[in-house]
Amino acid sequence: MRVSTRGEYGMRAMVALAHHYGAGPLSIADIARESFVPAAYLEQLIAPLRRAGIVESRRGAHGGYVLGRAPGEIRVGEVFRVMEGPIAPMDCVSEDESAQTCPLIDGCETRPVWVKLRDSIIDAIDSQTLADLIVAPRAARPETDRVVTTV
Repeated sequence: MRVSTRGEYGMRAMVALAHHYGAGPLSIADIARESFVPAAYLEQLIAPLRRAGIVESRRGAHGGYVLGRAPGEIRVGEVFRVMEGPIAPMDCVSEDESAQTCPLIDGCETRPVWVKLRDSIIDAIDSQTLADLIVAPRAARPETDRVVTTV
C-alpha cells in the first residue's frame, strides 16, 4: 500500500495547523509555506477536511483555517481516511466491506496475512494524534521564502 501525495500533503497541512492551534486562523498561503504543499493543491485538500469537520474556515480580514478540534482529539487515521479512503492493502480486506469483492474470500489461504497487515496499519495510524506528531521538535528544514505554487 502506498500513500498518495494527497495523503502525504493533507497530513503535512494538518500538522501545520496543529502547530498553530489556538493562535488564530492560518491562510492557505501560510499553510502552504509551512507544509511545503502547493497552494493550489492545498485548496483542493482543505475541502474534504472541512466537510469531515476536521478543519474549520473563518471568514474576514484575518480569516483562514483552524483545526475543528484540539490536536489531541484528531487521530492520524481520521485524517488519512479523509484523504485516502478506507484502509485497504488489498480489496479483499478493505475497511469498507462493500469493496471486498474477491470471490475467493471465504477460502483464501493468503487472506489472513492481508488482514494482519490491514490491522497493523489501522493500529499504527489510529494510535497517533496530531498532538503526538507535534510534541517532537521540528526537524531542520530547508530555508525558503517562496511558496510552492505548482501541482
